[in-house]
Amino acid sequence: MSSTSDWRSSLTASERYENIQRLAQEAASAGLSQTAFATENEAYKSAASRDEYDASCRLSVARASPGLLAPDTAPDVSSDGQVDSSDETGIRIGQYQGCHYIDSGVTAEVYRSGDRALKVIVETTNIEPHSPAREAKILEMLERPCIPLLETFWDQEQRFVLVFPYMPLTLGGLLEQGPLSEAQVRRVFIDLFTALRHIHGLGIIHRDIKPSALLLCSPDGPAYLSDFGTSWHPSLSADTEPADEKILDIGTGPYRAPEVLFGNQSYGPAVDMWGAGTMLAECCRRPPKPLFESRAAHEDGNQLGLILSIFKTMGSPTRESWPEAVKFRTPPFDMYRVFEERPWDVVLFDVPPKWRDLVAALVRYDSGRATAEQVSLPQKRGLRRS
Repeated sequence: MSSTSDWRSSLTASERYENIQRLAQEAASAGLSQTAFATENEAYKSAASRDEYDASCRLSVARASPGLLAPDTAPDVSSDGQVDSSDETGIRIGQYQGCHYIDSGVTAEVYRSGDRALKVIVETTNIEPHSPAREAKILEMLERPCIPLLETFWDQEQRFVLVFPYMPLTLGGLLEQGPLSEAQVRRVFIDLFTALRHIHGLGIIHRDIKPSALLLCSPDGPAYLSDFGTSWHPSLSADTEPADEKILDIGTGPYRAPEVLFGNQSYGPAVDMWGAGTMLAECCRRPPKPLFESRAAHEDGNQLGLILSIFKTMGSPTRESWPEAVKFRTPPFDMYRVFEERPWDVVLFDVPPKWRDLVAALVRYDSGRATAEQVSLPQKRGLRRS
């Protein structure tokens, strides 16, 4: 057993974050409240060795306890996300009465109160790139179709709360219901690329583009870009993340860009465009299916598995197809089994050419990846009816 006094210095932020994600998922699957940050932080501060820290994290779910709203008191929610108006349960958060639990993430729990959604920061141990204060400052700069921040406050338990308009759907939830029509795809991605043009024009990188980050008023839109909790800002992030020393622990599952996987800390807005491209491919496929395969962040080999899936799907990059990667911390050449390049009409055989061409312009290794300013959506019908 390791008893090295400096074991904490050898524990990377990535390892801590993966532990937190694993703890959160275990707690959620056990029907317990989100205590992942507090549990991991307690283990980090109190453990005498790395082995003791790992053991404490493994025992977390047994120590977890129900939170403000236990699962058996959750309100009835209809298929369109509406809370049953006859339900009289709920809690108070600041001035908001009758708040009902909706969901939770790594650092926050989300509640609904009428036409408002309250993001309650339940874990205040900041592990970059998470920063609720920075998130609020970034949101105050943004315009629609980025989700508008209506107000912030500290509640009666001294928790930081961000208030947004309530949206009943996410793109992720819509995809679970089946294929999208061409009209739906166009409306959603018009809003997404408009939002990306806006934030990229301000020098902001979202860093977690994924279907659940797009909130919808209805199945036909409009869509709003949300989840700015890990976003990078050229001045607000400068002290903790200089432009050429950005954190690599960003993104979610199959939407992570390859430059991040290979240690390029100078990445830019192109990571958002890769995520948008993989989402577009997923929305155009029949039935909807992620373009790449990725295991949960807490599982061993999840990053290597995603790299393998990208290489198998697109073909392995070469020094000619990805010249910028020569300068990465871990260049992606001569490391893995070589996979032949696959044309997009084979990869996305069930996607019409105009949409397939747009995916190809976004999901590519090199610096030629299309920007939000350059994107032009197909104007004519291109997807089969669902």
